[in-house]
Amino acid sequence: MAEGRARTHEIVLRRIEEDLAAGVVTLGQRLPGERSLAEQIGVSRASVREAIRVLEAMGIVRTAVGSGADAGAVIVADPSMALASALRLHLATSHLLVGDIVDARVLLESWAVRLAAGSRDRGQFVDAERLLDAMDQPSLAPDEFHRLDAEFHVELTRLAGNPVVAAVMTALRESISGYVLAAVPHLPDWSRTARKLRREHRAVLAAVRSGEGERAEVLLAAHIKGFARTAGLATARRESSPPWSRPRD
Repeated sequence: MAEGRARTHEIVLRRIEEDLAAGVVTLGQRLPGERSLAEQIGVSRASVREAIRVLEAMGIVRTAVGSGADAGAVIVADPSMALASALRLHLATSHLLVGDIVDARVLLESWAVRLAAGSRDRGQFVDAERLLDAMDQPSLAPDEFHRLDAEFHVELTRLAGNPVVAAVMTALRESISGYVLAAVPHLPDWSRTARKLRREHRAVLAAVRSGEGERAEVLLAAHIKGFARTAGLATARRESSPPWSRPRD
């Protein structure tokens, strides 16, 4: 995979670490704007925007919208400390049972979409719409589709405005992508499944945008559990996952 949206946060993170070590920046100092960072790193502004969101979820930067003196992203934590915490969570999630991850997703994401549906800021759905548009490309390979799929689900949790929940979902993203991609070869008809997932994504976001929190919650839970059933994944602790879906030691 090219170093694009999924890797830009690592590039920005390395840049912050290098600048902190060299004394170029200090804690509490503001990062350059999106345009400037994009030009310095050689990526799109959309990629930088996603990177900042990941770093905010990790607790490394704090952002404020607007155009005044307080706007932008401020470095609030040493990346080495934040990364140590993130690494512990990543190692833990890599050994979780698939069924437990599915159940956690239902719990977190259902709560998030219900809360997000109460927002009056209609402009906050732009990134979610963009991800769905990208998933509509019929030529997408399954791995690229599910990378965008995972980003969409993380974006749904961000819409709730709770950085802790967003951080947990960000940490779970690789585990989610892993079990989903492992299931793809075992699906009876990937093209049909992809069309169904697209419709369900659109329905969930439409319910959130229209303020139908309960409907969004029900649709989201059915979407996550439905894929798990189609792929033959276990969705409860008492069930055992198929051999190909179990985490490796």
